[in-house]
Amino acid sequence: MGTHTAVITGSTAGLGAAFARQLAAQGYDLVLVARSGERLEAQAESLSAQYKVRADVIIADLTTSDGVDAVAERLADEANPVHLLINNAGHGLAGDFLDNDLQDERDLLRLHVQTTMELTHTAARGMVRRRGGRIINVASVAGFTPTGTYSAAKSWVINFSKALHQQLKADGVTVTALCPGLVRTEFHSRSKITVAGAKKWMWLDAEDVVRAGLTANAQGAAVSVPSRTYQALTASLRFIPDPVVQWATGRGMGVPGQDQDQDESTSAPQQLTSGETKGKSA
Repeated sequence: MGTHTAVITGSTAGLGAAFARQLAAQGYDLVLVARSGERLEAQAESLSAQYKVRADVIIADLTTSDGVDAVAERLADEANPVHLLINNAGHGLAGDFLDNDLQDERDLLRLHVQTTMELTHTAARGMVRRRGGRIINVASVAGFTPTGTYSAAKSWVINFSKALHQQLKADGVTVTALCPGLVRTEFHSRSKITVAGAKKWMWLDAEDVVRAGLTANAQGAAVSVPSRTYQALTASLRFIPDPVVQWATGRGMGVPGQDQDQDESTSAPQQLTSGETKGKSA
């Protein structure tokens, strides 16, 4: 078994699955969080067999207090400390703000903002006591643009992570906002979002994004924007008027949403260990 443990939310697809693979390959024991119990257990069993690491799972709806509490309880376990937290679970909404159901908008903010804040708070307290730890909050290049509720939520994640990074770095804790652009995953199809005008160069590989994020975090960076193209794009956004950004995004040409896995954010909390039955709690 590994000497370090990572908790990954939204772990069974997209960036979450890439985080799980790469961290398992580095020898991390894993706590995988998602809503799809069948996929989650299969993932845990596969990673455990391939990389010879421990892989526990927590089936949880991270838009609810019960779901968040189930993950927070694991993060607070000082007998089995968590060394790395990946706040990755998330989803998007296809419609305009006034066309969306209000509860859907509440759930989006709950998941991206409140859940991220609560899990980070719990994890960071333990890390500060141990004088070391790492947190990666998956944000988006959309967080640099004024293009809707999703971008507003990701803007919060970026600024929250940057501020916390400065507060905690003297305590040996690194907090990084990972801000990818378009990533080849299930995110857009699941959210029913069409990106018709996206060019080939705009699409990133999930493994490359995760590799860049882990490297930036290990090197002590507060923000990671994978790929030089997106780095240049985000830098230029400071000089582009908001209406132009909004127009470009509306045409499916400009600032994309990011890759989090919406399927991995909802269900009732239940902690399992790979190989255990679904009805048995850890």
